[in-house]
Amino acid sequence: YGPSIFTDEILKTVEKQLYTYLDTEKPDIFAQPLALDADIRKLDPNNPIEYEFGFEIGLKPTFEIAPLGKAKATVHKVVATEQMIQEEVDRMLVKGGKMTEAETIETEDTIVNILFTEVDKDGNTIEGGIEKDNSVIVKLLRADAQKQLIGKKKEDSVIVQLSEAFENDKLAAFIADLGLSNDAEAANKYFKLTILKIELAEKRELNEEFFNEVFPGAAVATEEEFRKKLKDEIEQYWDGQSRNQLHDQLYHYLLEETKMEFPEEFLKRWLQVGSEQRKTAEEAEAEFPTFSNQLKWTLISDRIIKENNLDVTPEELKVSMKTEVMRYFGSMGMGEDTSWLDSYVDRMMKDEKQVETAYRRLVTDKLFAWAQSEVKPTEKQVTGEELTAMQHNHQH
Repeated sequence: YGPSIFTDEILKTVEKQLYTYLDTEKPDIFAQPLALDADIRKLDPNNPIEYEFGFEIGLKPTFEIAPLGKAKATVHKVVATEQMIQEEVDRMLVKGGKMTEAETIETEDTIVNILFTEVDKDGNTIEGGIEKDNSVIVKLLRADAQKQLIGKKKEDSVIVQLSEAFENDKLAAFIADLGLSNDAEAANKYFKLTILKIELAEKRELNEEFFNEVFPGAAVATEEEFRKKLKDEIEQYWDGQSRNQLHDQLYHYLLEETKMEFPEEFLKRWLQVGSEQRKTAEEAEAEFPTFSNQLKWTLISDRIIKENNLDVTPEELKVSMKTEVMRYFGSMGMGEDTSWLDSYVDRMMKDEKQVETAYRRLVTDKLFAWAQSEVKPTEKQVTGEELTAMQHNHQH
């Protein structure tokens, strides 16, 4: 056992010396040092000599963040048109009307309750994919998608690609309903639409009772006030979409204009031998551009967060989680007794994964709010369809 014990002791000494160096010198490095090839068969307890072990480290780059004051950014403003307002009025009148069940989809005014199941383009269900039911008015679909549904009965199904099924100005809202707002590929996804229920709606009357149901407590008494309130709501939604698109511009400006040099060979080698999911040399080479961009954004965002004290307090986390729970249960009705809500959120606060997810979302929101305050964007009026096209034709 002598040689193996001798080898173990040598390697322990090497490791100790390595970490003493790291603790003393404190180099700012990526991951852990990688050992260079060494022939440990030469370690001979009967003939001890001076041995040399080499390690490669990847130093993080020094860099200056690109000045946001020089960024040429544009806020794309969507103004609610009379057509947009009227379409929303019609949708609400139908949604709130008396429903009668039908056997077949016969007209564009039919409301269809559909189970959306994520599939590939051949119709094979994607494991772990989205599965959610939602109601759709047939006339909100593109003409080709309408043709696919007309004549169908309960339990029939069709395969659609979201971007081909919905007009651009309807697509963003529908993608949000499916919980895919943060997925750059969402518009290109395929879904199997299984018909659960077919209904016809008798439209509601446009009167004060209806106004108060849509906007409770807002004291809306006339159709003019109702349409004005609806216009504000529509524009508020598009302002949020516009803000997201502006943030995307700032993300790309910071990523492209902040210059830094990476230790490429070290990082490619680390992908092959140091990461949890080890890559082949070919995989490391192919994935490096995406990997280095993610690494670059991490360095930029961490610097901005640190230098501007963009912290998230426990109270902010709790409020955010509470809002998410209320949003989730809102569609199902929470009832009057919400005393359970605080204890539910307290349990969520003990889940490290949920806390980390909420923290990253909130600190990212603060980062982009700070970035937005540093620029003076120009404003350009666009249609909802144009803004949606910008969002879904662009991929990171």
